[in-house]
Amino acid sequence: MYLCEFKKPNGRIYLSICKQYRDPVTKKRTTKTIEPIGYVDELKKEFPDPIAHFTKVAKAMTEEETAVSKITLDLNHKLHVDSNLKKNYGYILLSKFYHLLNIDLFYQSRQRKYDVKYNLNSIFKLLVYERILDPGSKLKAYKNKDKYFEPASFSLMDVYRSLSKFVKHKEELQKWIHGKIQKKYDRKTDLVYYDVTNYYFEIDKESDKKKNGYSKENKKSPIIQMGLFTDIQGIPINYQLFEGNTHDTLTLRDMISNVKVKNDYNLGRIIVVADKGIHSGDNIYYLKSAKHGYIFSSSVRKGSKDFKDYVLNQRGYKKLTSNKNSTDLFKYKSRLTPRTINVTGTNGKILKKTVDEKQVIFYSEKYAKRTKAKREEQIKKAYKIIGNPSEYDKAGTSGARRYIKDIKFDKNTGEILQSESILKFDTEKIAEEEKYDGYYAIFTSEMDMPDETIISTYKGLWKIEETFKITKSDLKTRPVFVSRSDHIESHFLTCFVALLILRLIQFEIGNEISIEEILYSIKECTCTNFTQNLYVFNFYNSVLEKLGKKFNIEFNNKYLTKQQIIKKISKTKKR
Repeated sequence: MYLCEFKKPNGRIYLSICKQYRDPVTKKRTTKTIEPIGYVDELKKEFPDPIAHFTKVAKAMTEEETAVSKITLDLNHKLHVDSNLKKNYGYILLSKFYHLLNIDLFYQSRQRKYDVKYNLNSIFKLLVYERILDPGSKLKAYKNKDKYFEPASFSLMDVYRSLSKFVKHKEELQKWIHGKIQKKYDRKTDLVYYDVTNYYFEIDKESDKKKNGYSKENKKSPIIQMGLFTDIQGIPINYQLFEGNTHDTLTLRDMISNVKVKNDYNLGRIIVVADKGIHSGDNIYYLKSAKHGYIFSSSVRKGSKDFKDYVLNQRGYKKLTSNKNSTDLFKYKSRLTPRTINVTGTNGKILKKTVDEKQVIFYSEKYAKRTKAKREEQIKKAYKIIGNPSEYDKAGTSGARRYIKDIKFDKNTGEILQSESILKFDTEKIAEEEKYDGYYAIFTSEMDMPDETIISTYKGLWKIEETFKITKSDLKTRPVFVSRSDHIESHFLTCFVALLILRLIQFEIGNEISIEEILYSIKECTCTNFTQNLYVFNFYNSVLEKLGKKFNIEFNNKYLTKQQIIKKISKTKKR
């Protein structure tokens, strides 16, 4: 095999790897294209000398073709220190979606702005793949670069230097990806889910956006807040980072009011679906004023007496089962009613405003049983605290102390203070809580939307909650090990892209396979250099079978040559 150069009518040079063979019919020697490569001017973005590089590739392919037919084993061959003959092949699926979104083209075009020798796309791609397959520090990602069948001619310092480049194009890349998704999947952004979470750092001091705040993991180290919009399919749209001490309710307004975000993502009138952590008078009034809508959950137990009476009054409820095969009792009702909310004025004073909205109440027997079971665990704990108060402090009584009357703590030590009276169990508190087991409330601006639609739309919020779970548990976004603000921004950008790719894969297969199953399977899909350029594969399961059929990728080959593998991976990059 050899490198062929074809001069096109426009003057550009196109490269292909060719092979001569004898036509069995005409008996004449002819040339066959084995592997089309691309235009020299475009290849120079990735290879300093494309002709020299692919001349060597063609030579290696010839040697490999000859060698595979005559495999010889040296039984005395020894491994060198730090030898690792194992490579990942499952990332071929990630490559398909990375290039489907044209992220490589995005960074190739931005590369021209910088006078640097390292390849921005190669580094970003490595960080995304590693975030999915083996999440950890940037150092760890760099050490793992050789487990892929991709050129990685950059240093560890190049990785760190590139982080300051990625952050400059953070908003551009999110917009770019949104455009690709909108075009391919006809994404709609008139109804979006919103939630906010935080991530902690392995540091003690506050700086930049790293601030002490309420950590959802109960960590005392500084945190950073992330607000995230997803579409109704659970595919991320856009994210922003906020200082760790920013209250959840404040992040929504910043996201919605960002004119650039609104224009970039074609956000006309949108309906924001969010949990009660975002439910505030200020947010409701802002959304109403901006001609947007909302579907927010609300606490029944913290509602007014009139509202609680309405919830418990059984008149008006419609009964049904949650699905055909379920015995779970499910009922719901709604009313249109004005509600007074507290709104912060421009001078900081609290103003009373009235909004017209729809209140949808639903009851789930399954939810009631789950609530009761959780409370019983806390009740058991409360009894233990009453029996041995000296063994607990304030932190150790979390959740259970609300069932203990007049419990007090030392401000300095957190120890339970022994009062003159013995600690007593609060039976009235339990009786009050039990009344509302299983009831859930939704407040919405969408007066004409059917109750069933409102409930099902709200239930879709689990997708964004699962999304945050994926970022924290599977992608291990936290703890955050980088400390510079630009490095932090780039860290979350690679996490965002990694998450988005996984969500697209799951969406394409109709959500039939969980993220955990996908991750496990592509991580285990590895091969080992058996001899010369031949690789042997040692893992195949039903998940890879389904993924292979869906995306036209062969995962069940036992043996492949290096060039065959590279060729298969190259196919995922074709437009």
